[in-house]
Amino acid sequence: MSWFTDHPLLAVLGVAAFHVIGALHVLHALLHGRTSQGTIAWIVSLVAFPYLAIPLYWFLGRHRFRGYIEARRTENAAFSRQIATLQRGLSRFEVMPQGDHAGFLDSCRRLADLPLTRGNQAALLINGEPTFRSMFEAISSARHYLLVLFFIVKGDRLGGRFKDALIARAREGVRVYFLFDQVGSHKIPRPYLRELVNAGVEVQSFGANRLWWSRFQINFRNHRKILIADGRIALVGGLNIGDEYLDGHPKLGPWRDTHIRLAGPCVDVVQLAFLEDWHWATGRLPELSWCSDPEIDDQKVLILPTGPADPFDGWQLALINAATSARKRLWIASPYFVPDGAAVGALQAAALRGVDVRILLPDKPDHLLVWLSSFSYYQDTIPHGVRLFRYREGFMHQKVVLVDSDIAIVGTANLDNRSFRLNFEISVVLPDHRSAADVATMLKHDFAASRQVSIDEYVKRALPFRIACRLARLLAPIQ
Repeated sequence: MSWFTDHPLLAVLGVAAFHVIGALHVLHALLHGRTSQGTIAWIVSLVAFPYLAIPLYWFLGRHRFRGYIEARRTENAAFSRQIATLQRGLSRFEVMPQGDHAGFLDSCRRLADLPLTRGNQAALLINGEPTFRSMFEAISSARHYLLVLFFIVKGDRLGGRFKDALIARAREGVRVYFLFDQVGSHKIPRPYLRELVNAGVEVQSFGANRLWWSRFQINFRNHRKILIADGRIALVGGLNIGDEYLDGHPKLGPWRDTHIRLAGPCVDVVQLAFLEDWHWATGRLPELSWCSDPEIDDQKVLILPTGPADPFDGWQLALINAATSARKRLWIASPYFVPDGAAVGALQAAALRGVDVRILLPDKPDHLLVWLSSFSYYQDTIPHGVRLFRYREGFMHQKVVLVDSDIAIVGTANLDNRSFRLNFEISVVLPDHRSAADVATMLKHDFAASRQVSIDEYVKRALPFRIACRLARLLAPIQ
């Protein structure tokens, strides 16, 4: 305090400067905020507590992922040759949406600016054992290159097996491109990465190292999980690289998750999503193979990459359109349930139309604030006919949507603000009766292992618990 008393004028000027800078940040938040709730929260904080709020705004308050190369939407010369090759190859397999949900599929196609393709094969992978078996088979089958992107990579037993498999292929002359999210994989050991680099694997983190100002974008994360072998096989879904995804969590129990294995022309589209991410992180473009051969199964697949670089909140709009399109059934499995007002309204409207709307959530929390937030939505959903279930046999981490008996969606996106606006995600849309039937069978088993919750579990809880839930909900824009 002695410095302030000895230099009162400087102290006053310093305080005034903070408030002026805070006012400038208020103007930025007002002009660029993506939700009213988030904008109001930042404005109040920046006015009342500028000393704390200004640094937080630099890290958490950015509203768009600036500088990300949108290859499909811009005339970027570096992408032109590969994009032209991709477009020529996919034109043979592109089909226009048809049937009862043509409007929903067309909206997804327009959001992604990518085609719905035929000639694909899609195989559901339920839980860790079949998923990682398929991953390791894909890795060992690669002869030319491997594209690897995960949100979380750990240096545990499974992570070690994964590293050794990539190193083995690299030493056989296979080009391996390994991309991981810098925030999600912040605990990845340096010796782990060094071993990969020494074996010839190209290793890169996604995030803070692209441009100096992107170091303040830690609230944006690449939540995708992608593995591609030679442009022939792609695996996408909810599982990261860590022991709990295979053997279960020591406190949460068995890990319930879903992945999908793809073959056919749709792999090219998944590959494009990886290419954009890799180019953002490195500024380089690897030479890849395009135009996969069609599969005998001839399934239709639409790949929907979404993220904060897009002009729209793609995943939020896709989910709202799914709810609007549903006529009989809308089942959603998500470990995190922190929807915004528009998504809640779409769920309410579907339930009021008589649609069987079910939301499957975990019973145990892995992130306390998100878990607490979900209780505050009981009053917004249950009275309108939305049925909420809590999965009891371990931790439910899958991200799955089922619309009627026609459309299944499997991917990386949750039912929360992060997936709506802050994370890079990728979803596989399957307008296929067989895929929908497989997902329906899977979810029926999950609902049988769950308990349906009542509104009393929130309204009759102790006041401190309800206050904690509401406070957690206020933090939804940055959760």
